[in-house]
Amino acid sequence: MTIGVVIADDQSLVRAGFRMILEADPGLRIVAEARDGSEAVEASRNGRPDVVLMDIRMPVMDGLEATRRIMKLRDPPRVLIVTTYDTDEYVFEAIVTGASGFLLKDTAPEDLLSGIRTVASGDSLLSPSVTRRLIEAFVQDHPKTSAPPAGFQNLTERELQILQLVARGLSNAEIAGELYLSSATVKTHVARVLDKLGVRDRVQAVVVAYETGVVRPGAGT
Repeated sequence: MTIGVVIADDQSLVRAGFRMILEADPGLRIVAEARDGSEAVEASRNGRPDVVLMDIRMPVMDGLEATRRIMKLRDPPRVLIVTTYDTDEYVFEAIVTGASGFLLKDTAPEDLLSGIRTVASGDSLLSPSVTRRLIEAFVQDHPKTSAPPAGFQNLTERELQILQLVARGLSNAEIAGELYLSSATVKTHVARVLDKLGVRDRVQAVVVAYETGVVRPGAGT
């Protein structure tokens, strides 16, 4: 089954570049192109894509507002923010609005394709260069909660270990290498962690890890 993608960017050259990369992959299908956030919302409503590649700064409606509106659609697509801006403010807003991933436009083509597949499969994705800074800044603005979320106490020792590594920004493959487990086993553990914590994706799980003190800002684990 091919993955349907909407390309939303106000620059025609950028859209053309994305189009060339995506068209070279037989597993991807371009549903529509959008020049602004409003068109991205309409394309998402009418074309029912699996993933929207969303720029942030666009005329008429920016990518963050477009993402908010897309998330209100019935069975919304996953949104992958692709932008030149990696400031904490934009990343915070992208997560709050419901985006599943964040990549910079200087990302290698193969990493972009991998990112599309990652979010299409239900996982979340953040550029490694912003993950730790993002979460640590979030925790500074949101002090440790007085009580952990429901389900936190039900995490096994292995699941707590997995959560620590996820919070360090490690991918499933990297966690597998660290713990000498198969990638499939790690994926199962991560899914159980998300389910027990009652969170949407691994980004929210990382926030919980810092809020509960499982991982401390500035610490290696």
